[in-house]
Amino acid sequence: MRQGLRVLGVAISAEKAVFTAAVLSSAVYGGMTVGSAWAFGWATENVVLPAFSTGSVTTGVLWTGVLLIMGAALLKAIGVAGRRILAGLMQYRMQARSRREVTKQYLRLPLAWHHRHPTGQLLSNASSDAEAAWAPLAPLPMAVGVVVMLVTAAVAMVLTDPALAAVGFLIFPAIAVLNLVYQRRLSPLATRAQQLRAEVSEIAHESFDGALVVKTLGREALETERFRRRAEELRDANIAVGRVRGLFDPMLEALPTLGVLAVLAVGAARLASGSIDAGDLVPVAYLFTLLAFPIRALGWVLAELPRSVVGWERVRAVLEARGSMEYGATAPPASSGPARLEAAGLSYSYGAGEVLRDVAFEVAPGRTVALVGPTGSGKSTLVQLLVRLVDPARGRVLLDGVDLRELPYGAVAESVALVPQQTFLFDDTVRGNITLGLPIADEDVWAALRLAQADGFVARLESGLDTRVGERGATLSGGQRQRLALARAVARRPRLLILDDATSSVDPQVEARILHGLRDAASSSSVVVVAYRMATIALADEVVYLDRGRVVDHGTHEELIGRCEGYRNLVTAYEREDAERAALSAEEEEAAAARSAAVREEAEQAAVAAAEEEGIIA
Repeated sequence: MRQGLRVLGVAISAEKAVFTAAVLSSAVYGGMTVGSAWAFGWATENVVLPAFSTGSVTTGVLWTGVLLIMGAALLKAIGVAGRRILAGLMQYRMQARSRREVTKQYLRLPLAWHHRHPTGQLLSNASSDAEAAWAPLAPLPMAVGVVVMLVTAAVAMVLTDPALAAVGFLIFPAIAVLNLVYQRRLSPLATRAQQLRAEVSEIAHESFDGALVVKTLGREALETERFRRRAEELRDANIAVGRVRGLFDPMLEALPTLGVLAVLAVGAARLASGSIDAGDLVPVAYLFTLLAFPIRALGWVLAELPRSVVGWERVRAVLEARGSMEYGATAPPASSGPARLEAAGLSYSYGAGEVLRDVAFEVAPGRTVALVGPTGSGKSTLVQLLVRLVDPARGRVLLDGVDLRELPYGAVAESVALVPQQTFLFDDTVRGNITLGLPIADEDVWAALRLAQADGFVARLESGLDTRVGERGATLSGGQRQRLALARAVARRPRLLILDDATSSVDPQVEARILHGLRDAASSSSVVVVAYRMATIALADEVVYLDRGRVVDHGTHEELIGRCEGYRNLVTAYEREDAERAALSAEEEEAAAARSAAVREEAEQAAVAAAEEEGIIA
């Protein structure tokens, strides 16, 4: 209960004006509920009973009763409309605010934090948890109005007849005890159900994201079974929650009705004894009849509190997460030319395993440096450090002599562009995927596409730059997606361009043209490229050879071939792979040429046969 009230306090402090207006509307509703009871009592005493006893009522008294009842009803309707509209506004604004704050926090938190939290759980935090946290806000203003109504009703009942009021008041401690038992039973069940929602979302996201693997490896049945088991657990948890609510809700609704019956029984006895008259009994009984529904609204708030607490705790866990990157205030050097990059003693680890250890190298302005190493040597992790997706455990990354951690927010993105291994395209147009909202002219977009060797296929698309590429670029091939990602980076005219195996899906001939274009544009950018092909390595001014998280050697390609055995063996394997790929390509070309020759020969033979047939007919 205390936790739930604290959650409600967060919403009230955030939406003071809306909550105040909603409560005032609810108070009008509550006051007019009591007022309508008084109006009915007045009409009974001054209109109904005299009409039965004397057979006549004056017009003025009759219209007074009508106006009292209609005025109370009109004000009550205004209170209901204001309460519902403002309560909904408050609820949806708080949900939207929580979703925005959670999303902003996701963007602030470093990549290392995201590595520790599955995507499905993050989606659940921003959707169902934010929704559950503020579910009690819809009935909250009415519940507060109920308190006003109860206080007003209590005073009115005590003034009318203390004995009847005492009988009616017995209902309130009974409701309090029942709600206490209800919340203690429901809270752990609601917690379990909310956690299972996140797990179901996580499994669904994994299956959708890995659809290619699921389909190609025939895992549909296994994935369906994995999802089914967790979905059934969620179903059972929701049924358990519904069973508890189904048990307690009728009891909460029955208590006010029992209160009405008790008041009528005691009131009838007191009416028979002459202690009260009908004009006193009618408003008291009518009040309890009207209070049945508002007291249920109070129960609704109390019923939603356990789920609200669970949702808010999960949202707050994200909002209070530590690990957000700290930024400095040092302005980057004012320069439009290529940047100088220096890695000084970099070390980084995932958990207990150290991935990089004392890595050090430099990239001079306008130079191209290739990072080469076997699988698992730490190249991709090093790239993440160079663009400050994560911070090193030890060491520094210097951009033009300034530690990246001393630069203000956004300064790294203004100077450095990364093209990662896994290409991501938004469900947007080609232009939208390249500019990403920046005011980049179409001429510059086409220039970036030409450098990335993507202008040809983009020009052939049905709507050119305005063609939508589908979710994750589903309508394009892997090589086309990589070239668009490269154009997106180049269009920003970065002073440092980092390519993490960014041309692996591109044909070798196209890759060679791209790399030559980057060398020609080296006057505006320094380039760091994670290289797996000999063509890429050969174009680099310097090679840094990594193995097991350390820089084993660095120098030109020719220097490393002569003095570094590990590099020589790796490059030999690369050369062999390139040769095999070239041989396979040549074989495919020969086979295609042979097929074309056979088709031509068949066509010629058919033509000769047709000519001979025409000659015979002639």
